[in-house]
Amino acid sequence: MPDKLIFVVTCADEKPDMATIPFALGNSALAMDAEPLIILQSTGVFLGKKDFARHIHAAGFPPLQQLMEIYREEGGKIYACEPCIRARNISAADLLDGIEIVAGPTLVDGYLEAKNVVVY
Repeated sequence: MPDKLIFVVTCADEKPDMATIPFALGNSALAMDAEPLIILQSTGVFLGKKDFARHIHAAGFPPLQQLMEIYREEGGKIYACEPCIRARNISAADLLDGIEIVAGPTLVDGYLEAKNVVVY
């Protein structure tokens, strides 16, 4: 059974490096046959919106949109916090394909199952 890792993203374009690093690490985890899960919470839910990440590019990293596309193409899972998207008037139709909207119990289950949880 692969190691489960959770990366919680709590920011978006206001902190490009903090928004980018979880996707870079998620891609590394996938390459190492680990099972990463990226959870978008707080303003991090904006990253789940279609075309939102296209302008985010942290120094020293590939563009965020490129990292996100690779992550999703390689089978990485992304959850969006339901109360967080509701508070920001983001609908399911606004989100990238494959992002699952979840609430507290699903998140807590994930945290309990993970080997490590890292918050950005």
